[in-house]
Amino acid sequence: MCAQGLSSVFSSRSARKSASRTEKDGGAMAAGEGYRNPTEVQMSQLVLPCHTNQRGELSVGQLLKWIDTAACLSAERHAGCPCVTASMDDIYFEHTISVGQVVNIKAKVNRAFNSSMEVGIQVASEDLCSEKQWSVCKALATFVAHRELSRVKLKPIAPRTEEEKTEHSVAAERRRLRLVYADTIKDLLANCVIQDDLESRDCSHTVPAEKTRVESVELVLPPHANHQGNTFGGQIMAWMENVATIAASRLCRAHPTLKAIEMFHFRGPSQVGDRLVLKAIVNNTFKHSMEVGVCVEAYRQEAETHRRHINSAFMTFVVLDADDQPQTLPWIRPQPGDGERRYREASARKKIRLDRQYIVSCKQAEMPLSVPWDPSNQVYLSYNNVSSLKMLVAKDDWVLSSETNQIRLYTLEEDKFLAFHLEMLVHVDATQAFLLLSDLCRRPEWDKHCRSVELVQQVDEDDAIYHIISPALGGDTKPQDFVVLASRRKPCDNGDPYVIALRSVTLPTHRETPEYRRGETICSGFCFWREGDQLTKVSYYNQATPGFLNYVTTNVAGLSSEFYTTFKACEQFLLDNRNDLAPSLQTL
Repeated sequence: MCAQGLSSVFSSRSARKSASRTEKDGGAMAAGEGYRNPTEVQMSQLVLPCHTNQRGELSVGQLLKWIDTAACLSAERHAGCPCVTASMDDIYFEHTISVGQVVNIKAKVNRAFNSSMEVGIQVASEDLCSEKQWSVCKALATFVAHRELSRVKLKPIAPRTEEEKTEHSVAAERRRLRLVYADTIKDLLANCVIQDDLESRDCSHTVPAEKTRVESVELVLPPHANHQGNTFGGQIMAWMENVATIAASRLCRAHPTLKAIEMFHFRGPSQVGDRLVLKAIVNNTFKHSMEVGVCVEAYRQEAETHRRHINSAFMTFVVLDADDQPQTLPWIRPQPGDGERRYREASARKKIRLDRQYIVSCKQAEMPLSVPWDPSNQVYLSYNNVSSLKMLVAKDDWVLSSETNQIRLYTLEEDKFLAFHLEMLVHVDATQAFLLLSDLCRRPEWDKHCRSVELVQQVDEDDAIYHIISPALGGDTKPQDFVVLASRRKPCDNGDPYVIALRSVTLPTHRETPEYRRGETICSGFCFWREGDQLTKVSYYNQATPGFLNYVTTNVAGLSSEFYTTFKACEQFLLDNRNDLAPSLQTL
């Protein structure tokens, strides 16, 4: 069947799906109308003059305090005990908020781990006169439950809606990203080659970095701390924003606007009575933005010589003109030694930040199918690869198209994409199935659509890049080839699946050649759920693009025949080889 025929069949199926969804939604509303997440906290604050900066806009420091408070209340609602801020992920501010407007903050726990939990925060502003609303920013914070006399074991979150299931699933991958965050940045800065123009800049039009240096001390008083005497994370972040703004102002001699904050990571607590020393300096300037580094140290008594490192962060500022357009900034002249190191590290962080923001925040429909593989975006490509598959798994709109000998085929139509999902139970241990199918070089043993698979690069123990060659299909005379990133994940907690996620990447060593027709996959892979002793639910997902439809030569019911044959071969491969695991894969 041609693509047009496939579309007509799926259109009729879409109508049935829409009717089914209407019935389902109606039943859900009747059963639990007005459902609200039990951890959700909503906060609305009227922006008063005392909350604003010199431009009459809400101070970001004040906003950070409100965000932290709302998130903490949500965390404590779930934990049932006091909680402290452990980290705050990168924040990108889309709009400023003016005096007289209302800030609406919504926070809820996405997922609980052992004693920590991820809290998602959404911030919007509202104009009471025009009734207009704007999205200001989204944030993700990690809180740790704390009891003095007993160890905390948090109860798990039970997601109900599609959004909650998606956030709950992806939270495990984000936690993994946070745990390796410091090492990732360190490795990227060490290995990433940055082109800077320090030597070529016109030094007659530069500002010495030392002129932007700021140091301030704050005494932690009872109003700055929670009921346990620990300083509010939001208060520390507000103080950090204050000194960073002063440093930025000294460079541009204007009122800067904070556009982004790199992750806050609290290395240790501070209490009432501590002195916090906050230091800030402009590390580097680019054409329309500047990076300010901020460090916080704590000490208890004036006679102490050792100071505890509490927090560090990097903030990106711009200067806006009357039309809200960024102005050109003066260059910075770093001090020799540490100043030049911070200067070059800021250039590296900018590249990393742009790569990360593009990969992590873009919608799939807005991204090219194959993205360049680069050590500077390795971690975030892997994150996006696994997260995309988990989000596809969490969709509620899968429709059962056919079932043959207990192998089920589901389909999902969404925008430009058509997704397939096959599911079967196999009498093999979940770990064994995961290890066997993790080795893509063995895929030709069961998948006739793979003529050969070459391991191009073993990136680390979790990620590898493969070159796959498929035979010619349909009327094509050329075989098809793929360059694919395979990202593997073990379960984060009970109930989580093993995951093998696949997506296309581009490599300079494996460019498209006349010999093959280059194919691409945006999101595909396997999930394995342990259903019992030596019993595993194996699911395969593939989010197909319009180009894939040319290879579908049967109707929707007939699709199951093609997929059934391949999936049945996969089952037999698992059964035949369940006791024959490659030693190199045992560490996955």
